[in-house]
Amino acid sequence: MRAAAALLAAVLALGAALPRPGLLPHGPARGDARLRPGDDESSPGLLLRRALRLYGRAARRLYVGTNGVISSQDFPRETQYVDDDFPTDFPVIAPFLADLDTSGDRGNIYYRQDDSRDVLEQALGYIQAGFPRSAATFVPTNAFIATWEEVGAYQELSQDTEPSTKLNTFQAVIAYNHEDTYSIFLYPEGGLQFLGTRPKESYNVQLELPARVGFSWGDSDDPKRDGLFHSLASSERALRGLERESNTGIPGVWVFHVGSTEHVEPGGGQGAAPAVPQSPPEPPNPGTASYPHRASSHTAMAQRPSHGGPVLLGFVPARRDTQEPRGDGGTGQSFSANPSSYSSGQHGVGVEEDVHFNPDVFTYSAASRETCAQHHGQCSPHAFCTDYAAGFCCHCRASFYGNGRQCLPEGAVHRLNGKVSGSLRVGRASVRFQDMDLHAYIVGSDGRAYTAISGVPQPAARALLPLLPLGGLFAWLFALEEPGSENGFSITGAEFTQNLEVVFYPGGETVQVTQTAEGLGPDNYLSLRTHIQGEVPFLPENVTVHITPYEELYSYSSSAVTSSGHREYVVAAGTANQTLSYRLRQNITVAGCPHARPPARQRLSVARAFALFDSHEHVLRYALAARIGPAPGNHIDQAFLFHFPQHVPADDAENPGASPCHDGSHACEAPARCQPGVGTEYTCECPAGYRGDGRGCRDVDECSEGLSQCGPFSVCLNEPGSYRCECRGGYQPAGDGQACVPLAPPSDPCEAGRHRCAPGDRARCLSRGDGHATCECLPGYTGDGIHCSDVDECAESPCHPAAICYNTPGSFSCRCRPGYAGDGFQCTYAEGNPQRLTPCQHERMYPREVPPLGDGHVPQCDEQGRYRPLQCHSSSGHCWCVDAAGQEIAGTRTAPGTTPPRCGSPAESIQQLTPCEHARMYPREVPPGPSPVGDGHVPQCDEQGRYRPLQCHSSSGHCWCVDAAGQEIAGTRTAPGTTPPRCGSPEPTERPPSMCERWRQSLLEHYGGSPRGDQYVPQCEPSGDFAPLQCHGDSGYCWCVEQSGREIPGTRSEPGTTPPCLPSVAPPSVRPEPRPDVSPPASGTFLLYAQGQQIGYLPLNGTRLHKEAAKTLLSLHGSIVVGIDYDCRDRMIYWTDVAGRSISRAGLEPGSEPETIISSAGLISPEGLAVDHLRRAVFWTDSGLDRIERARLDGSERRVLFDSDLVNPRAIAVDPVRGNLYWTDWNREAPKIETSTVNGANRRVLVHTDIGLPNGLTFDPFSKLLCWADAGTKHLECTFPDGTGRRVIQSNLNYPFSIVSYANHFYHTDWRRDGVIAVNKETGSFTDEYLPEQRSHLYGITAVYPYCPGARK
Repeated sequence: MRAAAALLAAVLALGAALPRPGLLPHGPARGDARLRPGDDESSPGLLLRRALRLYGRAARRLYVGTNGVISSQDFPRETQYVDDDFPTDFPVIAPFLADLDTSGDRGNIYYRQDDSRDVLEQALGYIQAGFPRSAATFVPTNAFIATWEEVGAYQELSQDTEPSTKLNTFQAVIAYNHEDTYSIFLYPEGGLQFLGTRPKESYNVQLELPARVGFSWGDSDDPKRDGLFHSLASSERALRGLERESNTGIPGVWVFHVGSTEHVEPGGGQGAAPAVPQSPPEPPNPGTASYPHRASSHTAMAQRPSHGGPVLLGFVPARRDTQEPRGDGGTGQSFSANPSSYSSGQHGVGVEEDVHFNPDVFTYSAASRETCAQHHGQCSPHAFCTDYAAGFCCHCRASFYGNGRQCLPEGAVHRLNGKVSGSLRVGRASVRFQDMDLHAYIVGSDGRAYTAISGVPQPAARALLPLLPLGGLFAWLFALEEPGSENGFSITGAEFTQNLEVVFYPGGETVQVTQTAEGLGPDNYLSLRTHIQGEVPFLPENVTVHITPYEELYSYSSSAVTSSGHREYVVAAGTANQTLSYRLRQNITVAGCPHARPPARQRLSVARAFALFDSHEHVLRYALAARIGPAPGNHIDQAFLFHFPQHVPADDAENPGASPCHDGSHACEAPARCQPGVGTEYTCECPAGYRGDGRGCRDVDECSEGLSQCGPFSVCLNEPGSYRCECRGGYQPAGDGQACVPLAPPSDPCEAGRHRCAPGDRARCLSRGDGHATCECLPGYTGDGIHCSDVDECAESPCHPAAICYNTPGSFSCRCRPGYAGDGFQCTYAEGNPQRLTPCQHERMYPREVPPLGDGHVPQCDEQGRYRPLQCHSSSGHCWCVDAAGQEIAGTRTAPGTTPPRCGSPAESIQQLTPCEHARMYPREVPPGPSPVGDGHVPQCDEQGRYRPLQCHSSSGHCWCVDAAGQEIAGTRTAPGTTPPRCGSPEPTERPPSMCERWRQSLLEHYGGSPRGDQYVPQCEPSGDFAPLQCHGDSGYCWCVEQSGREIPGTRSEPGTTPPCLPSVAPPSVRPEPRPDVSPPASGTFLLYAQGQQIGYLPLNGTRLHKEAAKTLLSLHGSIVVGIDYDCRDRMIYWTDVAGRSISRAGLEPGSEPETIISSAGLISPEGLAVDHLRRAVFWTDSGLDRIERARLDGSERRVLFDSDLVNPRAIAVDPVRGNLYWTDWNREAPKIETSTVNGANRRVLVHTDIGLPNGLTFDPFSKLLCWADAGTKHLECTFPDGTGRRVIQSNLNYPFSIVSYANHFYHTDWRRDGVIAVNKETGSFTDEYLPEQRSHLYGITAVYPYCPGARK
């Protein structure tokens, strides 16, 4: 510690900033690995020599990323996190999260793990500077160091730009031991030369996103709201302080406690830092230097109160609430579960690693004090903790078994799930496989273990038949225990590693197998990863493998279990048999209790063993029945002999047969347990919660027999072997977890007048039903509901251009100008008006805005009403010449105070335009309003330049008839989606707008129709494609683009030069849109899913996903498909498109092409969609307009069902038989699921408690259940259509978006996996998944039946 203390003393003496030597030593000389140069690189997972505790969880690998982050899991794509607000949605330690780039020799990123004394001492000095009291006895045994040295920000470089010379240097250190972890961020003087990076694909928006510094747990669906994270800096001001401020007293050094708790604890909260940290065991001396820095800590747990519905008492843990100080002066709340009971003692032990055997193994020593009082949290909830003279241990309670850290119920059925990967050489063939599914089923009452591995390719699957040890591990883990013996799980628990080596004879082929158990899941499922590597003998087709019963000796030590053996197997092909063999050696690393003293050796007896390969289902299966007992010659404990002499096994001469309990010949019926007696005698005993003679056990109904402990106002529900208590509606669990107490009815603040809303003529109060209210401004007013101000509707120009707008409080009115008639929204020339105005007279009377000059120019007209050739601006003094249409002639403008230009006759300069051509070439802006709707209408002209009789608005969808002057004929306007009026010969249908045109129109609407010179609007070709050359307004910056409109890096030019751009799109031969896939889908049931610009096809084989036959059904360039459904009568698919703001359909027949049924008129963000095949109707949600709408399947008869009390409507489902409609609203403040009839009657809330982000919704026409997938609670739940019978199917979803039901499965799209996930309805287990090769988010999903539900074709 002397070197570290001297360094820290020197740093504190300087006082201003951390010198470069203050960083921990790094670089190639220290053995660091170097991350590949690049923009978005990540290191391989570095296996730690000792697992570390991070945020209260074990981490065994660490990854380092280019963008200033460290994680315990591999990184997603850069676009998924680098520009998002902090925190991320995966575990992160972020010393400087930004878009960094080390390509082009711009810096290096080094990383390593280290346990050298000098590094650990320097890290400890920094830690104790920030935590002088709580870390006084902390001694790190390992460190992980990552250093970003002289790294740059990502830049899009062109020929005229030079790389930035601003480079950053910073370091992150993770120091830890077996029990706790601290993280250190170091920022040396001059190390942060830039504080943020520009986001990619920002086109021409000049902005820079500040870096983010902090920590993220990464296990929440919405980290900004519900997740756990700690933010140190995310603004320029906070980032500037990282070098010179501190929470340790040492400038540029920041220390955080990140190990044993669920929240990050920043240093500096225990008094001032020591001037010079002392060497252990001397306590640190308090110093005086202090550098406070404000940080924000966000630790929130979902604690949603329940109102009305039943609450499971078993799911309401006792909590101990603690307040955590926050940098903003408030507190962040966290809680920990109430600890299991333990017996307190005075002695403790430390944990010391046995690095010579396996890095994940821990043994116990008396180097430091450890007691149950300190470490009871390491025990299972079904275990108790006991203090011994030299330490503590966890022991499973009665009726449970395990190592105390993980315990399982005795006699129950257990399941294991895992993945199998590897590389095998089979004969001359090499076979690789990745993440094949492994499932094991354990019958604990008689020691049977069934294992199934699916998807292993041939010939490897058949060659693995003799490799019974793949399933033999589970036979040892859950073997039936003879008296005085313990099976594997009782020793290892659910965290261990098995290493197995098998050598086959006579060929000498060798294979290595590693199986790693990773703990118990929420349903007590053991999770396992298996890796197979090596060579196995080739087995021909149509052979079977027979394995004779065998015995195997296992030897036990404090940290490992070993066994070896020689095993024979018979390969049978018809009448020919061949006996072969292999030798195996295995060791299993364990972290057991040193006081348990397992027997030195035990014998595993396998009475039955089978191996077979199901070629039809491509499944490799093993089945074994095993028991574990004393090895020959084992010493039997004398106390056991005294108390249980009848259970002492006799030798072969005295014991003529095995106990029926051990060989499986007993007559006990599940769930009874067989208890061995003397010789071959045995008894059958019913477990707790059952009654009978053991040969037949029946469940005890504790509820009907009055044996339950449910309190008043609760309902007792019997379950096999047990019961549970639920509170009645209107009650909640009491503190004892047994009784129920009434919920205080919330008062209505709106009725009581206890609200802050504005007066009733400007706002309304909306009660939320939970004692709180929200305020909402009335139409015509704007604000937060507490303060509402009048909206000046006239500023939006809602009236006709020939009308005057008058604003009134909460409203407005329109009146036609003199010479016009109408209601102000539609104005036409008044009948009897002797003379119509010329364009010049019209513009002079009703001037329009001219953006380049800042105010409207009023033109000068001659006596005939024509534009005067010379025009001068009355306020600016500029003068210019115009043509007959009043348009400026280029090059004629003169500056104020100079001689005006000489202008000739307008007729000499330009050919006379017709009024329609003039209006089409120089369209006037018409502000949004009822007439015309949305934006300026560009008229359609015929070949002679006259107005076409039928005019239709390109964006709103309205159509009307006009007279020869282009004025609308009153009474002819039709609504969007309806049949246009008959005004003459019908006009040809225009092609649908392209992505470029839709984007251009959207930006023009956003800019109010008149973009400023500094605003970008894309340029489109007549064909609708992006013009190859794009320029940014009048800035002079230009660049080339790809077909999708994305800028081509390196083509951006400075003002005054134009890059040479080539067209990226070949001229289309027929039409610009890509044709759909014309090959029809196969018969049978299949799934359709939406994935951005395409609709995918995924057939089902029964209920299994037939992944090999998946393909793209329909390509929709420029679209973003979200909602999707199927009309089973006409075999048509329907979908919503949020990019095109439209709803379309297409048939499943060959050659079918998309047809838009609802155009962009009146749609903003159409998402969910449902088809009623009986009523021939389609329903959809619009989260932009907050509406629920319906229409006929051809788009006609469109009408709004609901446009109130909706915030974020998303999913929608229909029950055609009963005529009910269901939809979700993921309003963050009050999410809900609602229902009504298909006609909009009887609207009511169905579900509003214990939901978060209900993204997906489906109605199962066969089970008559309404089910939803919630990305907030991660639950898949179902209820009856009236809201009763609610139950959870699966409680551990990732991030579901859409869901559909078919047969006994649910299928949902998932945004974490970017795939389709299958869930079994009965068990709730995940059974299958499909990940498309092209990774991007999947949206809607639907099932296509070969018949309509309820009636077969």
